[in-house]
Amino acid sequence: MTRRIALVVNPTSGRGLGARVAPVVRARLESAGLTVDSYQTTCAEDVGRISAEVIGSGADAVALVGGDGTVHLGAQVLAGSGMPFGVIPAGTGNDFARGIGVPLKDPAAAADLIVAGNTRAVDLAVAKDEFITTVVAGGFDSLVNRRANAMSWPKGNSRYTVATLAELRTFNPLEYVVTVDGEVIETRAMLVAVGTGPTYGGGLQICAGAVIDDGLLDITIIQPVSRLTLLQLFPKLSKGTHVGHPMVRALRGRSVRIESPGITAYADGEPLGPLPVDISIAPGALTVFA
Repeated sequence: MTRRIALVVNPTSGRGLGARVAPVVRARLESAGLTVDSYQTTCAEDVGRISAEVIGSGADAVALVGGDGTVHLGAQVLAGSGMPFGVIPAGTGNDFARGIGVPLKDPAAAADLIVAGNTRAVDLAVAKDEFITTVVAGGFDSLVNRRANAMSWPKGNSRYTVATLAELRTFNPLEYVVTVDGEVIETRAMLVAVGTGPTYGGGLQICAGAVIDDGLLDITIIQPVSRLTLLQLFPKLSKGTHVGHPMVRALRGRSVRIESPGITAYADGEPLGPLPVDISIAPGALTVFA
């Protein structure tokens, strides 16, 4: 029986990359004998609405062409549905795709994962009644994210580098109360990040070693360091070699509460809301082609 795939395209993701890769993906799927129904989003609300329509349409699976923001919106509807979910990365960070092993710069190879049909169930975090597919950030990193989102130059991951340098000039450590599975930690820190997978910000392994289907949240606390040390730590995040630094604390748990006055949490690269935020784990909530 021919498999029917709903291809949902965010044409504006990655500054137009979504629109450019969609024909490649469709051709690859159809050449493998799959029936493809294409949908194009015109606004953020379309992603959830179309995903809901797809679930009720009789399609066998859905493929989203877009970045982490598109995946985040789709996950709100697809989580718990059992509908297999393919990701064609076409955004700036693509951290969810990276976390499940999808090729980042080869849309045809990403489509081949859908053709192969192998799936796995992955965990999602839950915060402020939203499913989170990557990392919740609260602190220096969330301020960098806010600044990067407001920038039109440069393109790609280098935006995060420029935003980091700009934010570093005035940043001072923050006061936190972090509660992990009921254990209260009062500390000053540069940032607190909580994730189901290892990366955010286009490949920074803030939660290095995180396993996306182990039923646990990974928590990273970077305690107060000098601006120079923080700047030196950021390149290490790309390789995960910050783990073991005396001022980096790594924890795991099933529930986390982050409190720090005046800080807005970011999740999947977008504003989540002001702290405090309570984060829990939804094991195996999303079925993905991987």
